[in-house]
Amino acid sequence: MAKMWAGRTTAETDTLADEFNSSIAVDGRMYREDITGSMAHAAMLSKCGILTEEEGDTLIAGLSEILADLDEGRLAIDPTAEDIHMFVEAVLTERLGEVGKKLHTARSRNDQVALDFRMHLRGECEAITEAVLSLVAALTDRAEAEAETVMPGYTHLQRAQPITLGHHLMAYAYMLLRDADRLSDCRRRMNLSPIGSCALAGTTYPTDRRFEAERLGFSGVVENSLDGVSDRDFAVELLSALSLLMVHLSRFAEELILWSSWEFKFIELSDAYTTGSSIMPQKKNPDMAELVRGKTGRVFGDLMALLTTLKGLPLAYNKDMQEDKEGVFDAVDTVKMCLSIMTPMVTTMRTLPANMKKAAEGGFIGATDLADYLVGKGLPFRSAYKIAGGLVATCIRTNQTLESLPLSVYREHCDLIDEGVYAAVDLLTCVCRRTSLGGTSPESVRAQVASVKEKLRK
Repeated sequence: MAKMWAGRTTAETDTLADEFNSSIAVDGRMYREDITGSMAHAAMLSKCGILTEEEGDTLIAGLSEILADLDEGRLAIDPTAEDIHMFVEAVLTERLGEVGKKLHTARSRNDQVALDFRMHLRGECEAITEAVLSLVAALTDRAEAEAETVMPGYTHLQRAQPITLGHHLMAYAYMLLRDADRLSDCRRRMNLSPIGSCALAGTTYPTDRRFEAERLGFSGVVENSLDGVSDRDFAVELLSALSLLMVHLSRFAEELILWSSWEFKFIELSDAYTTGSSIMPQKKNPDMAELVRGKTGRVFGDLMALLTTLKGLPLAYNKDMQEDKEGVFDAVDTVKMCLSIMTPMVTTMRTLPANMKKAAEGGFIGATDLADYLVGKGLPFRSAYKIAGGLVATCIRTNQTLESLPLSVYREHCDLIDEGVYAAVDLLTCVCRRTSLGGTSPESVRAQVASVKEKLRK
């Protein structure tokens, strides 16, 4: 394919250099945005009298045909083209002749690629946000069903206090809601049009950047042309939001991995989202959850790569910036795949409440409630804390639980203790009494579920 930039140089570039320079394998996925952006540009050129109305209509019709041919498979992207912009322009010129060469008036590939990139990522933000909210909906449905399922809550991976599974799941629902908010904020800042910035300094033609921006659904324009072609903050911000989203998915995946192990056995993952062993027939491996956990590092790497690429670049455009898209597209595709796996994995997993309850009973996690019970008898908290700790030590020594320890033994530690102690350390009672805003009681969990479901309806 002939070089659109031929003129300044006369010698042919080396074949290997052409391959090294080409980005069509990566930016080819933006063909729809490139063509749509060019159609808006042609309309603007016609409106402003830079092209005739007939020329503008001819260009728009030609671009529409190219888009339809690509969509329907009648036209294939040439892998030897330098980039998607050159490919589209070359095909347009081949089909329309001289008028096709007029499309690039009052723009540069510098602002054109920035436009395509923003438009493409704007759509990806919307798709990922929708997928995140689908996972939030799945979590809230499961949380509502498990609002009374007692399990151990952990700190330092040690059994700490009794909570409900619904409460635990809602913690992730709220994390993911924040992720959705971050993606929405990212899209808002991304949604400014750079087209018309040209190479870096704007243009001498009487263009109407706002007309073109509005036609493409942007909320405004980038107001500095240098910034318009050199800015990739929107891509960094998206990668940052995706990285934090992957942190949350990875933490949840880790819990699913732990909970499905024989050491915990709180849940059983569906066979559809596990694999077996090639040598150990008893195994049921949580490979999908492990891959979500593993792919998190990949998204982090994409963020670090782009930050490193940008950190030393002077204004305005530099060829280094061609490296911006591959990592961002990789992160986008990775996150979308992880979300598509996590949502059905949540909806199909089977919970094992008896095992959760047994684990909770064996961890003395009613000890804080025992201390609170003693405070209710008039003891200072620190004195109550010490007595509760001594009772736990007695249980460990005699192989008993707080629920099974005889009242006579309780009274050896504190004569204020009466039969009411058994209600105080009952796990369901412990959970149900935690009615504070955001707490683990079934009542509180259902309030959280209702709150999130209301947000999802907006």
